[in-house]
Amino acid sequence: MAARKKPSPSPSGSADGKQRLQRVLAAAGLGSRRQCEEYITAGRVEVDGQIVDRLGATVDPKASKIFVDGTRLHLPKPVYFVLHKPVGVVTTNRDPMGRPRVIDLIPPEHRVFPVGRLDRNSEGLILMTNDGALADQLTHPRYGVLKVYHVTVAGQVTPEAMRKMREGIYIAEGRVSVDGAKIRKARSRATDMEISLREGKNREIRRILARLGHKVQHLRRVAIGPLRLGQLPSGAYRQLGYEEIKKLKAEAEAGELRARQAGGSRSKPAGTRSASPGKRTASKGTASKRVASKRGTGKGAASKRAAAKPSPRSSSAPKLEFDLSSSTPKTGAVIGGEPSKAKPAGKPKPKAKSGSRSKTKPKPNPRSTSKPSSTSKSKPKSKSFGKAAGKSAGRKPTSRKKKG
Repeated sequence: MAARKKPSPSPSGSADGKQRLQRVLAAAGLGSRRQCEEYITAGRVEVDGQIVDRLGATVDPKASKIFVDGTRLHLPKPVYFVLHKPVGVVTTNRDPMGRPRVIDLIPPEHRVFPVGRLDRNSEGLILMTNDGALADQLTHPRYGVLKVYHVTVAGQVTPEAMRKMREGIYIAEGRVSVDGAKIRKARSRATDMEISLREGKNREIRRILARLGHKVQHLRRVAIGPLRLGQLPSGAYRQLGYEEIKKLKAEAEAGELRARQAGGSRSKPAGTRSASPGKRTASKGTASKRVASKRGTGKGAASKRAAAKPSPRSSSAPKLEFDLSSSTPKTGAVIGGEPSKAKPAGKPKPKAKSGSRSKTKPKPNPRSTSKPSSTSKSKPKSKSFGKAAGKSAGRKPTSRKKKG
């Protein structure tokens, strides 16, 4: 009897310490994230005795036994660093332009990555770690971990602008707002502010202030949850202690708990609202079917209805067809109306008798040099007409006998 296969890891992430398999392999130093995905799809990775060949599977790095090409994978110990990112350094792991990166400021043997991001023209606190589960909790918008920034803007910020920042301003992604905003120092040509966010989009603070007419001159992130930048010089880093790590994880778990409570309270009404529009849509579809059954739809049905209705031109007086051989119209054929009762084309017309005159106008002879006058009503010469006319012209006239 074949042994029963163990269940494969769940493809969906959870809050019980599970991480995506490719991230665990990359954190163990197996290669880049893309290379680790190729290992998985090639069937070279085994988790708890079962081969995993699909992307999106999650594993528990502490409890799962992971093998790559038959070799046990030993995960490194989690490490946490606080880095003061300088201006001009990018937070991406790969930069095609060759600019300096934040991962270049940490020794490569730690194999850490940045948590969150800061644009190139900003500076401040960046958390560097190899703990993927904690990184997801700190960066996911629904967990709402607080981040604090010190910003210097051009001009004087009015109370009305502060109110708009708290209530919300529309940008390309939609309506955004800050969690808190206050003025630290007001000067004649610039204003020092402190702005806090729980959900940060790309260059969000700069774009909000630009909508209010203020250009950002300097931006520095000074806190992420319980972590503080302090007096750490630009470009320097330090390793977190046990108490700092404990407080950071507690903040991430509290944000996750808030997200669960908020999501659970909204799940039922959302499902109730989504059911009623579906019924209305179905009723509309049924009504459209009933209408379609009564009246045909499409080009074919429209053409049939148009053919059934009489044309407004056909109901009017019949059009006259002109005979090219005469100037008088004849009403034998009607264009667009009922068909004319014409004789069949197969029967030949009877020949006229020799003594009778032809009712049709005789055709001119091309050999004739004389042209008949259009105004003359006299009979033309016999030699310029047809055979029947020639016979009648050649017949001798009968003489009358005189009486007495």
